[in-house]
Order: sequence, then C-alpha cells, then structure tokens
Amino acid sequence: MEDPASWPTGRLLSTAARLVEHAWAEHLDSIGITHAGLIALHVLQGGPCSQIDLAHSCHVRAQTMSRILDRLERDGHVARKPDAADRRRVLVHGTASGARALRTATESRPEALRLLEEGEEAAAFRRRLVQIIEELSSRPPGNRPRGGAPARR
Repeated sequence: MEDPASWPTGRLLSTAARLVEHAWAEHLDSIGITHAGLIALHVLQGGPCSQIDLAHSCHVRAQTMSRILDRLERDGHVARKPDAADRRRVLVHGTASGARALRTATESRPEALRLLEEGEEAAAFRRRLVQIIEELSSRPPGNRPRGGAPARR
C-alpha cells in the first residue's frame, strides 16, 4: 500500500469519509436503522414537522424522504398524523422507539467515529468541517463544487 501521507487532500478526505461511512453504516445496521433514518430521527428531536420540511432539513428530495419515512414508520420509529391545525397537512412525529434508536446509535459509536472525536485536535477538526459544510452549502447551487450539498426543493 502506498503511503497515505503522499496522497492529495481530496483523496485523503474521500478515503476517510468512505471508511467512516462503512463503519457507521455497519453500526447502524446492527441497531436496525439507516444513516438517512438516523438523520431524520435527529431532526425530529426538535418536534413534529411536515415531510417536506423534514426533507429540506435533511437535504434530500421529498420522494427520498418518503422512502426513509416508510421504513421508519414500519419499524415504529415515527408516526405520521394529521395536523390538528390543518387536517390536509400530515406531520411526522418521532416515537419513543425512534428516540431509543437515536440514543442507542449516538451513545454507542463505532471505533471509526471515536478516532475522530478523541484527542486535542478533535474539536478544531469538527469546527473546520462545520465551517466547510456551511460555506459550501450557502453558495447558490450553480456555484457549488460538483458533489456539493443538494439544492433544497
């Protein structure tokens, strides 16, 4: 194997992201949720919201969110209920089961995530990632680098 220290930054970032993503997906699979489901459950901690608003908050299209919610609802992690203020509108609610799944997922992280969260540089690394995400996400869709955050629809 060639020395990763000689790799360009993009390759380092891509490889690290892929390795962490695989470890995280394996961890979540053992709990019975997907990464997309985890994100939705995290957003729903703030309270019920419409499927469209949830999709926007999770940076996915409404059709994608529908599939995510179908699985979460089937597994008892969310419930879709009519909005009391507007019966035409459906709100997505997190359930006690969803809260437990979220807690389990975040309290028992895989080794790959612990490596990112430990050490003196971890907080600075996290702040820099947030800064990069915020900067690239705030650009108009035509001005984002290829592969950037999806446009909100």
